[in-house]
Amino acid sequence: MSVNKLRGNTQRTRTEEESVRPRFRLSLDWDSIFSSPKSTLAWGIFFLLAGIILEVSFISYIVTGLADQSIIDALGQESIRDAGRQTRNFLGVLGATFSHIFVYRWFGVGALLLPFVPILAGWKIAFGKELLPLTRATQEVIFYTLWVSVLMGYIVLMSNSENTMSFASGGFGYMVNVWLFDWLKWGSIIPIFFALFVFAVYFYDAKTLVENWQRKPEKEETVVNEAEVPDQNVSSDIPDVEMEIQKQPVKQPEYVSVANDTYDDDIIIPRVVEPEKEEKQNGVHVLEVLNKEEFVKPAAIVSPPVVPVPATDLELELEVSSETLLPREIREVVDDEDVNASILREFGQYDPMLDLPSYQFPTYNLLSDVIDNQHEKVTQEELESNKTKIVETLGSYGINISKIKATIGPTVTLYEIIPEAGVRISKIKNLEGDIALSLAALGIRIIAPMPGRGTIGIEVPNKNRETVFIRSVLMNERFQKSTYDLPIVLGKTISNEIHIADLAKMPHLLMAGATGQGKSVGLNVILASLIYKKHPAELKFVLVDPKKVELTLFNKLERHFLAKLPNADEAIITDTKKVIFTLNSLCIEMDSRYDLLKEASVRNLKEYNTKFAQRRLSPEKGHKFLPYIVLVIDELADLMMTAGKEVETPIARLAQLARAVGIHLVVATQRPSVKVITGLIKANFPARLSFRVTSSIDSRTILDMGGAEQLVGQGDMLLAINSEVIRLQCPFIDTREIEDVCEFIGSQRGYDEAYALPEYEGDENSESRSEVNTDDFDQLLPEAARLIITHQQGSTSLIQRKMKLGYNRAGRIMDQLELIGVVGPFTGSKARDVMFHDLSQLDDHLRSMGISG
Repeated sequence: MSVNKLRGNTQRTRTEEESVRPRFRLSLDWDSIFSSPKSTLAWGIFFLLAGIILEVSFISYIVTGLADQSIIDALGQESIRDAGRQTRNFLGVLGATFSHIFVYRWFGVGALLLPFVPILAGWKIAFGKELLPLTRATQEVIFYTLWVSVLMGYIVLMSNSENTMSFASGGFGYMVNVWLFDWLKWGSIIPIFFALFVFAVYFYDAKTLVENWQRKPEKEETVVNEAEVPDQNVSSDIPDVEMEIQKQPVKQPEYVSVANDTYDDDIIIPRVVEPEKEEKQNGVHVLEVLNKEEFVKPAAIVSPPVVPVPATDLELELEVSSETLLPREIREVVDDEDVNASILREFGQYDPMLDLPSYQFPTYNLLSDVIDNQHEKVTQEELESNKTKIVETLGSYGINISKIKATIGPTVTLYEIIPEAGVRISKIKNLEGDIALSLAALGIRIIAPMPGRGTIGIEVPNKNRETVFIRSVLMNERFQKSTYDLPIVLGKTISNEIHIADLAKMPHLLMAGATGQGKSVGLNVILASLIYKKHPAELKFVLVDPKKVELTLFNKLERHFLAKLPNADEAIITDTKKVIFTLNSLCIEMDSRYDLLKEASVRNLKEYNTKFAQRRLSPEKGHKFLPYIVLVIDELADLMMTAGKEVETPIARLAQLARAVGIHLVVATQRPSVKVITGLIKANFPARLSFRVTSSIDSRTILDMGGAEQLVGQGDMLLAINSEVIRLQCPFIDTREIEDVCEFIGSQRGYDEAYALPEYEGDENSESRSEVNTDDFDQLLPEAARLIITHQQGSTSLIQRKMKLGYNRAGRIMDQLELIGVVGPFTGSKARDVMFHDLSQLDDHLRSMGISG
């Protein structure tokens, strides 16, 4: 009975509770899932990450182009693991799939706007704040996604680039333009921009904005009396002392109503009143009503109004003026700005070219005429024959081709193939030798896949090559109208387009190539490009030529374009010791330029020169116009062998830091071994250019990939920059052309001397002191010297073996022999030069040095 009674009581209690509170329903569980703080944070981060993932995958897809299209189409025929290994999208198969749908099939580059919707929504859910109004932003994203897709579709359709730029518009934009083109032809751009105009009028309410702008100047200033100020604006928490101050007989502040675009009501703000002399008797500051034109809209409304407070005795003694309110440093800056502005109005902007007002740029008549070589171009028979051989060779291995296309270049012809679905790229890449055998061609290069095209490229050298002359590329309109800071012409691409790069943005260039493959010609082309485009006041060269014969032609430009050390005999540096001094001098120049940039409060050389040209920097404080400096080293390997760390350290330091101050490096070497191009140097040269090298190891050293060993020579080269490899044909410039250009410039009036680099003393003083102080020399030094002269071999290992010494002691003796002039400097793996040929000369020299034994 008790049990039943307990059950009855329990039932009645539940019924009573249900009558008081709402019945618990299943819908509340879902509400708690989305409304609890933990759930909102989790869902918010989920949407935030989803938006970021979509954005990253879209960007990666656009960068890699259509490289993953064949992988996505073959997802049902191969495993996810195999597809994941082949895909190039940063987020793998999933990212490539979403990108293929949203970018390629639907909206093109306009799809980049879509991920902002989940990002904004996730931020609002997670943190409870809106970065932008979510509803309005969503409407804008939808419209601009569709509009950008349609606009890009028009560009793609009109430029006939459906094969290469189809991803830019997506399927939606392209089909809309195909429909519009049937009706309006090229005039279909009119409804596209009209749609943008209609959207701006209705969505942004352009008519209302225009009316408000027209009505705003007509609004008059309204002065409100003190009695009209609401009492609630004065805080009740003001201390009693301040309340007593208010009761003193002072002139009360006046208030002005100013229109505000953000709020419906006008803003009441206090104004400082210019006090009369007789109204300062109570020692209280009063307020002033300023003109409406003098008012600057505040960032936020301050409430309550400012309560007048008594001034101190010190404040009453000061006159209210700009000179007493501003610190001395600020007044000096204001004065300098006024002086600079007056100088700018009187003299105009500073022009560094006026130092050589009569300078004439070299004419193109100095260069050889372009020779017509139509008979050397690829014939139609050669194209068809190569296409047939490629299809047959791949077909014999079970690889069927659905499409093949040829692009004729000056050196090679690019055959783009699209294999049938299910064919692995690696299988085609492994047939490189078989294709070369069938075509009987040297230097077959397979690019699988082609970046941004979704095809596989096979580069086949032409039987008759076309020569690219320097005059044809320098006279090209793209080079003529180039606005790059340091434009250089590198050659022609496979599609016969002129490739122009900005050395200032590279910011350094590392070149490699075996002997006779066009490396020195490439350096001459780079120098000629800069000379034809820049004034001597804007650019200086530091030329290092260990081979002593390659860059000597530019010696005539000493008083125009060259820079050198003070008191140096020649501007072209050939001696290893002077190279070390020059590199360290450039480091000093770099540091001094950084100091100038710091004082000028700018971040790079272009901003600094712009500020100096506007006469905002005073020459009295050490400021001057700074030209670009380009360091050109023709053979790095020789310097690394003879100097090693003494050369590597300043080169690495310049490569790391010199970009912002306008110092750029162009370094060339014959063999790019790891001993020459060390990791410290290579890491700071993002742009690499390789002519033909002898092995695939050298190609990987310079380009981080193979292919340079497959080039055909004579200016055929690969340029690796920004994770992209481009095959180019370097233009040809003859020695006579360089002589004529340099003679033309050198015959003109130049500067009094070459651009002076900072002086660098080095360690010569310490070495001379070491020569005098012979007390610390080893006792076996005379015996070792006689051993070296007897065998005529400056080798540390010889001293070590014959005198039975340790390596460290033998090395110290060899360094001391170098100090007293018995042997020459260190030359890498080679033995040192011996300076004496008989023992009698050696004994006389040792006695003159004060060494006995």
